[in-house]
Amino acid sequence: MHAPPIERLIEKFEQLPGIGRKSAERIAFYILDKMSKEKAEDMANAIIYAKNNIMFCDVCQNLTDVNPCRICGSLKRDVSVICVVESPKDVSAIERTKEYRGLYHVLHGCLSPMDGISPDDIRIKELLLRVSSGVVKEVILATNPTVNGTATAVYISKLLHPMGVKVTRIAHGIPVGGDLEYADEVTLVKALEGRQEM
Repeated sequence: MHAPPIERLIEKFEQLPGIGRKSAERIAFYILDKMSKEKAEDMANAIIYAKNNIMFCDVCQNLTDVNPCRICGSLKRDVSVICVVESPKDVSAIERTKEYRGLYHVLHGCLSPMDGISPDDIRIKELLLRVSSGVVKEVILATNPTVNGTATAVYISKLLHPMGVKVTRIAHGIPVGGDLEYADEVTLVKALEGRQEM
């Protein structure tokens, strides 16, 4: 239907989450028809630059360009509290509230037996290592309120209880089945304030 280079571009955009065939076509044709060659090259270079310069923080596993990341390296953060989230997008969502002053731990997913995702496939071992240092007093489980997110929180809480730390779960100010990434700041503040021990 389209010239091979256009079709290839559409197929690449279709691989992105939430982008179907129609959206992929719209983006591809916008780039080819409305965007200057310089702007298209700048966009392509930004993707390559980010891929080449972003790594995982050795401490919290978040995406960063410095190691440790700016949050873990900050002297203004409370090192006794770790907020566990599923993805780097969730860190950004909580940071937008400007209320949370502790550190983070990014799991990069959640347990999902149906999809073959086991505890070894997400960053649980790294979390346990951090907590075993003795500095951490509270772990806030802020996984998404989905079936898999809740199962992950319960699994982690069972691993943490013998370590003598307080384990809390964010309150359900966020709708069940929703993602932290789409919650507004007020809802996230209420969820953090209403967390309960598990």
